Amino acid sequence: MSSADVTLRVRMEPTIVFLMYHELERPGRPLCQSDPGYVRYILSEVDFREHVKSLTARGWSGWSVGQALQGVAGSGVVITFDDGCETDLLMAGPLLHEHGMGATFYVTTGFVGKKGYLTVQQLRELHGLGFEIGCHSMTHPYLSDLDTARLRNEVAGAKAQLEQWLGSRIEHFSCPGGRYNPQVQTVVRESGFATMATSRNHANGASTDRFELGRVAVLRGTGVETFEKLSSGRGLWRLNLGDEVRLAAKRALGNSVYDRLRGALLGEGK
Repeated sequence: MSSADVTLRVRMEPTIVFLMYHELERPGRPLCQSDPGYVRYILSEVDFREHVKSLTARGWSGWSVGQALQGVAGSGVVITFDDGCETDLLMAGPLLHEHGMGATFYVTTGFVGKKGYLTVQQLRELHGLGFEIGCHSMTHPYLSDLDTARLRNEVAGAKAQLEQWLGSRIEHFSCPGGRYNPQVQTVVRESGFATMATSRNHANGASTDRFELGRVAVLRGTGVETFEKLSSGRGLWRLNLGDEVRLAAKRALGNSVYDRLRGALLGEGK
């Protein structure tokens, strides 16, 4: 097969956009955190309802990571939430369940039971609604900064804790802050996960490395028009170009220096 044939095959390969949400905001309800870097990832409950309404109006489905990888028919997106905020159960879960949509909720085990986050019982309730529970580490560090021993605890230890709480296998992992390297991929694979999700802005298809799945962050104020572009994969190349620039900066400066500079320039902590 020629290189041109390979390029054509890749371009024509069916792909699915994996969306990444975090906490949802409801008027009068305090957020889990208040720093600008966190808040930029927080979507209002009203906007999230509009996103779900948009999918329904287009006849699109919402899937979990596991559902998508098993093979699905028709148009749709994978819906994921990071951190394990209480709004996963209070707002997102009931709305998605009402519309017959699946999702994967990646939980940080060290946050469970803290103010604003799911309790063990709420986590079980969310799982009981039929939603897929994934792992988002033990304490939410940048995994690429850790030595092997701590990395294994953050990955395998968190997996074991979730499996103990839920009594079922946890197969999907997402990287805190989107930070990872080959060692992280190896440890996630060796810990028994089936996939690892990143924060790289690309859609996923049959040829995508299952331990480097892309996800598109849904940011604060994302209206329906922008949401429909993101969920359709339009313009992701521009976002991916930004990924490459930021990745180069992180590698050159290191995570801590990069974050300090970004925070000073943009008023963000993430």
